[in-house]
Amino acid sequence: MALDLKLDGKKAVVTGGSEGIGKGIAKALAEQGCDVAICARRKEPLEATAAEIARATNRKIIAIPADLTSAKDAENFIKKSHEALGRIDILVNNAGSAPGGVIEFLSEEAWMQALQLKFMGYVRCLKHALPIMVAQGGGRVVNLIGNDGVKDSYWEIAPGAANAAGQNLTKSLAGQYGKHNISMCAVNPGPVRTERWAGLVKAMARDMKISEAKADTLAPKSIPLGRIAEVEEVANLVCYLASPLAHFVNGTQIEIDGGQSKVLMDQARDDR
Repeated sequence: MALDLKLDGKKAVVTGGSEGIGKGIAKALAEQGCDVAICARRKEPLEATAAEIARATNRKIIAIPADLTSAKDAENFIKKSHEALGRIDILVNNAGSAPGGVIEFLSEEAWMQALQLKFMGYVRCLKHALPIMVAQGGGRVVNLIGNDGVKDSYWEIAPGAANAAGQNLTKSLAGQYGKHNISMCAVNPGPVRTERWAGLVKAMARDMKISEAKADTLAPKSIPLGRIAEVEEVANLVCYLASPLAHFVNGTQIEIDGGQSKVLMDQARDDR
């Protein structure tokens, strides 16, 4: 018998939902019976994704363009999502990426990009979604962050800084809002096969002064399972954690990285 996640009829909000992990999460939630509001900066891909998921799942998918580096856009996204859905049972913070690279190559702008979108974008959405959840009597937050915050790597210091901030935020707010029947947790993916993967490999090759072919082998060699994650694997975990079945999982974080060891990436790089 299939496990019933009890998500049918729930109202979910997913940031960064036009592609990659966010798209996978939005689709998986819709397949479980949720109506979903998604945002991204680019209107056309966002609307195309919303239409695709709606056709495939027969659920209500709301596309709201938003740049979460803007406090006004973040507030507008949460407000319009609430108006369209009537409730916000689930908030999945996913939008944003942070530039990889060693400190010699990272500009001031790269550091600010990491913190503004990957951390402050989450803060902005939470600031406006949490009062809605308090007023309605509860809710669930899943923050997609990343294992760089707990498994340090000199090549990923900007993502690591933003991720560590997000992980601390998750734990802190879980302690504050539990009394309102709002629970939250963090999911920390390692490398995931998304549209961004090729760009990350190129940057890794540049900064580590190795070929792109070799750079593409580093992450799999650092993972005991011998491969990087697929989007669906992350989405499936998020669906469970967003469900009432996991509501008591509060103030904690779960790595989904195949047991990755960043030290092994360095060893693989130095192999001749």
